Amino acid sequence: MALTHTEGESNRSTAGVEWRKTSAGEQSAPLLERDSAAFLHQSLSSPCAATIAKAEGIWIEDLDGRRFMDFHGNSVHHIGYGHPRLVAAIKAQLDDLCFSPRRFTNEPAVELAEKLADIAPDGLSKVLFTTGGSDANEVALKIARAATGRFKTVSFWDAFHGAGFGASSVGGEATFRSHITGPLLPGAEHVAPFACYHCPYNHTGPDVCGLACAKMVEYVLEREGDVAAVIAEPMRAVPYVPPPGFWQQVRQACNKHGTLLIFDEIPTGLGKTGRFFAFEHDDVTPDIVVLGKALGGGILPIAATIAHRDLDVCGEFAIGHYTHEKNPVTARAALTTLEIIEDENLVEKSAALGRHAVERLSGLLEKSSIVGDIRGRGLMFGVEIVSDRDTRAQGNELAEKIYYRCLDAGLSFKISQGCVLTLSPPLTISREDLDKALTIVEESILGV
Repeated sequence: MALTHTEGESNRSTAGVEWRKTSAGEQSAPLLERDSAAFLHQSLSSPCAATIAKAEGIWIEDLDGRRFMDFHGNSVHHIGYGHPRLVAAIKAQLDDLCFSPRRFTNEPAVELAEKLADIAPDGLSKVLFTTGGSDANEVALKIARAATGRFKTVSFWDAFHGAGFGASSVGGEATFRSHITGPLLPGAEHVAPFACYHCPYNHTGPDVCGLACAKMVEYVLEREGDVAAVIAEPMRAVPYVPPPGFWQQVRQACNKHGTLLIFDEIPTGLGKTGRFFAFEHDDVTPDIVVLGKALGGGILPIAATIAHRDLDVCGEFAIGHYTHEKNPVTARAALTTLEIIEDENLVEKSAALGRHAVERLSGLLEKSSIVGDIRGRGLMFGVEIVSDRDTRAQGNELAEKIYYRCLDAGLSFKISQGCVLTLSPPLTISREDLDKALTIVEESILGV
């Protein structure tokens, strides 16, 4: 695992290359060279920025002993790294039952499916497991096609739903689409996302701006007439919070046109936003919800597609058929993760600490002219860096300078949309450690 990079930019940015040259320690440098030689190069991955030797709680440590608070974690570390209760449960399950071939069922897998059905809103009670979120979204799209007899989708530019061809087709991030020669899936329509600060309707106010984007979804559903599903992140992980009424209007449009609503909760679910599901903030229930990343507790890969009971319509053909579909070890990891989130009241903790973080960081709006906005929900929040607050011109170079200042001070996170310092710590973080990280961010911004 490597420290995170500026999202949407090459790993070979000038600042990134310089930071690696000056920061790679004696123990780290050889492994970084081996990594670069061994792996296919791609944006946001190899070659890496740093090494990692240990991961525990909120901390990661490189081979030279440098420690970083990890406020990114690829969204897997809701319960921190190496939670003792989770490690013990996985070890015990390995001794009990380590694998289950398809067509054989097992207690942990069934128990996990039942648990997710209990947690999800009424009606969302049929489950299928995959090894990653991209595949889980593919399953959701297949269900939508089978249930509606249609193939078209509506999704949002700038969204991320995975790296497979189907997931890349409905996704809207250029880095996962622009390299593909030839067409992606047909019928994948895209509209502008809710993002008030960059919307041409911004001068009318955020509510009108956001609902203008919702009306565009409704417009496309009306014009196309045969859309199988709208697939979206209920809260954009960049992060952007939807305007009031946005999802209610989209839900109504879906109901009117016989279109399913799929919510991708892979980064936002499991309590990250201060509710178990991010869509609970907006009083809307989807037809299908997808979970992943943190479901495996930051140790094992597992994702889940949870569909309404009426959408169990694919019994005559395979829609997933994954080798590890009912793996008892990954299922035990997910079950234990859910139990830890409940027993340690991490959803409530996320809400409280998130409010504290946003309130504290909001002081930067008065102290620094390069801070354009503070936004988020729960422990998924961000600081938008601008070069001109009046025009909202993005401060990409400033954001990158701040990013590397924070790394040098022991805090790792990611930059979204080129200029948003996106901070997403584990739900297990203490208020003391959270405040230490916020101090690093504040001092790094004010020191630019």
